[in-house]
Amino acid sequence: MADRMLFIGWGAPVRGREERAVEVFNEALGILGRMQQDGRLESFDVALLEPNAELGGFISAHGTAPQIAALRDDDEFRRNTIDASLNVEGMRHVEGFTNEGVAREMALYTEAVGRVPQLH
Repeated sequence: MADRMLFIGWGAPVRGREERAVEVFNEALGILGRMQQDGRLESFDVALLEPNAELGGFISAHGTAPQIAALRDDDEFRRNTIDASLNVEGMRHVEGFTNEGVAREMALYTEAVGRVPQLH
């Protein structure tokens, strides 16, 4: 079961590169779709956000730790990421935890909090 995730976020397209930004976005969905079909990725979600100053949208790719590591190391995915970074502002990848991974991380956090003197 997926306990890790990769948040792939981006801002507005670079002015004059909007058409290419759409092409690169569609290529990314194709890459992730093939990886999911092949079992190299458990799933992914796509969100397009209302206009704001920070984030235009994001993809949340879900898998195991080895699947997320392999995704980040995949040459086709890396090429697409480089292409995206040339066509949209604020391209970012952030790894995180989901499902069972949240409980494990919260247990580690709670353990650490227990060692920190609390101010009352």
